Amino acid sequence: MRYLNDIPHPHFRIGLYAWNNKYILKIEVGLLEQTYKISETDVLDPEQLPNLVDEAFLETVARRFAEMDTDWRATAERHEFD
Repeated sequence: MRYLNDIPHPHFRIGLYAWNNKYILKIEVGLLEQTYKISETDVLDPEQLPNLVDEAFLETVARRFAEMDTDWRATAERHEFD
């Protein structure tokens, strides 16, 4: 996987990568990560990829992170994992 650049954000670590004819958008917070794969054939101008990471998108990403955290805590509690 080839690193392209970071997309600055105050709460998330957002990285853009290229791999296997796809662009990979990785969004991380704490121990959690969301990954989005975009086919290179769907992108006319790679410089425009950071524009996809708008506030509306990041609001849903934040909600999904909260759900992921809840899911992880629930399974850890069920299995007495700490």
